[in-house]
Amino acid sequence: MSYFAHPTAVIDPGAQIGEGSRIWHFCHVSAETILGKNCVLGQNVFVGNGVRLGNGVKVQNNVSVYSGVICEDDVFLGPSMVFTNVINPRSFIERKDEFKTTLVKQGASIGANATILCGITLGRYCMIGAGAVVTTDAYDFALMTGLPARQTGWVSRNGHRLQLDETGAAQCPETGEWYQFNQKMRILELK
Repeated sequence: MSYFAHPTAVIDPGAQIGEGSRIWHFCHVSAETILGKNCVLGQNVFVGNGVRLGNGVKVQNNVSVYSGVICEDDVFLGPSMVFTNVINPRSFIERKDEFKTTLVKQGASIGANATILCGITLGRYCMIGAGAVVTTDAYDFALMTGLPARQTGWVSRNGHRLQLDETGAAQCPETGEWYQFNQKMRILELK
């Protein structure tokens, strides 16, 4: 076995788990799951059928990643954050054929106890604040906070809040990388 699984973890036959991944206490990985290399599933994580997690994805304790969720490489899912997969759930109506796809792009981070409504896209390296309720797409490098979540700033790839100057440029204090706000498209781009 090229990955580690704690003895209490349940891994259904057919699950594809990448080399170097670690699956901790009381996790359940469903049969049609694809986990990339070097993923970490913290304690009490559920991963549903059809979920795809890229390389280097970290899923913290008490997170359920339901069918319809796709996480690209290097995504961080904070403790007890929540994904949904149906817009209008009812216990007495079967809606498994109505699951919406939620895409979490490369390097995005979702804070503890945040809720992500189904059918949206979270852009590359965006950061979702703890406790935020995200009901709309998030741009690349966007900082989303609040209930409902609104964009309240920009962050670098390394997660530092960026302060745009009068020309719309900002520099990451850790890496020195420069970013430029594209006024026409209303997005932030890495130079």
